[in-house]
Amino acid sequence: MRILLDTCTFLWLVEDSPRLSATARAEHLDPDNEVFLSAVSVWEIGVKHGLGKLTLPEGPAVLVPKHRAALKLTALPFDESAALFAHKLPSHHRDPFDRMLVCQALAGGLTILTPDPWIAACPVKTLW
Repeated sequence: MRILLDTCTFLWLVEDSPRLSATARAEHLDPDNEVFLSAVSVWEIGVKHGLGKLTLPEGPAVLVPKHRAALKLTALPFDESAALFAHKLPSHHRDPFDRMLVCQALAGGLTILTPDPWIAACPVKTLW
C-alpha cells in the first residue's frame, strides 16, 4: 500500500505518542507499505512553528529531515497534477494544508493515515 501521512500523524510518530492508533503504528511499520511525508506537511510544520502554535524539541529544519530518514519516509513534493484535483474537493472544510494532502492522495492513489474526520469525509482512502 502507498500511504501518505497526515501532518499530525507524522508528529505523533516522531514523539511516539499514545494518540497513534494501533492501525497507524502497524501500517507505518509494515515493510510492504511505501510511506510518504508531503512537502505540504513540512510547510505546515514550519508555518505553525514560526507562529508559535507548534512547539518542537528542535527547529523544523533539523527535526523534519532527521525523523523522515529515521522513520524511513519518502519525501513527496506537491506538484501540478495534485493541484488539479482541488476543484473536486467538498467545500465543508477550508484548511489549505488538509486540502492539499487530499489532492496529493487523489493524484497519487495514496491512502491517508489520519484521525481527521474531515479528511475521512472526502472522496479519498483513509486509515486510522
